[in-house]
Amino acid sequence: MDGRGGCVRSPVDTDEAVVAVVEFLSAFALFLMILTAFMSLAQLELGSNDPTTDLVDRSAVEGLERLTSDEGWFVPYVDGVRDSANSTSEWHKISPVDIEGGAILPGLMNGDNLDSNRIAALANVSLGDVITGLGLPDGMQLRLVIKVESSDDSERTGKILFEGGSKRMGASISSIASRTFTNANEVTSVTLEVHNGGTPPEMLRMTEFSPRPANNGPEWIEVQNLNGFALSLNGWSFERNGSSGDMDHLFTEGVVPGGEIVIFSGDITNQETGAASIVYDLGSSGFLGVGSIDGLSDTAGRLKLLHANSNDFRGTIICLYEWNPSTGISINNTIQWNGGTPTVDSSWNVSSTPTPGIV
Repeated sequence: MDGRGGCVRSPVDTDEAVVAVVEFLSAFALFLMILTAFMSLAQLELGSNDPTTDLVDRSAVEGLERLTSDEGWFVPYVDGVRDSANSTSEWHKISPVDIEGGAILPGLMNGDNLDSNRIAALANVSLGDVITGLGLPDGMQLRLVIKVESSDDSERTGKILFEGGSKRMGASISSIASRTFTNANEVTSVTLEVHNGGTPPEMLRMTEFSPRPANNGPEWIEVQNLNGFALSLNGWSFERNGSSGDMDHLFTEGVVPGGEIVIFSGDITNQETGAASIVYDLGSSGFLGVGSIDGLSDTAGRLKLLHANSNDFRGTIICLYEWNPSTGISINNTIQWNGGTPTVDSSWNVSSTPTPGIV
């Protein structure tokens, strides 16, 4: 004690207090390091941690990895059973009709490089098959873009090698994964966008049809796929009305390759095809006629192209045209879509020059 009766802190007490503070701070710092390491190992993130967002993010990353890890594979089905013995990595050599009858993962690689042949063959694979092959969860949709980012050939810089899929319209969550590849002084990006919700694109368009063919030829309908991926015909239908009677034809199989044209004909053996990639028979069902048999009415009628999802009671009208005597359809005239709203009559023109298989 000092002379005034107070206490004097000894140097020993002060040193012990400093040591205690240092030990506490050291222990606290160690705790923070352990906590940070634990969160890192557990892959925890400070944020919403929403499970749906995590699922979409993971689907985009894993889907891109599957697309760009190897050459992919195709397995045919026989009587509803996978024929694994005849599986092949050369899926890009399989026809779109055969692909529709099997299971596929369209890998894009040939060794360490992107394979241009496999990229081109994406047009033979339906969007639904790609979604299934990549293992995306139910309800997910995707959009794939493959683009030349830079090249020694200036004309190729910015070129889109492939673009297809569903836009994220109507989806609440979307995630994008991208990789770049360099080959022969050219850099190409592969970008996969995955989104929840939305519906597959209704990208088929009826572009021309012939209700009064010349020389007893078959009636025909031309359809184009405006999507990069192939689109399955399952769920699509035609409906006709007129003096020849009312009839509809619902497709349960078939495919329209990406960016391609197909023709539906009353007689496929005598059908002019132009650049159409596939010709489908609608004569045996009686929907389209040939010779003196009318499917589509000559003077007055209505033709619809409809699409229905699996849970839809009625199909949505995608294309529609109605004609009557004042339309003035003569022999060998066709009705051609002019690019407008395909359910409005003004979006169709009467042509005296049929061009089956050419848009």
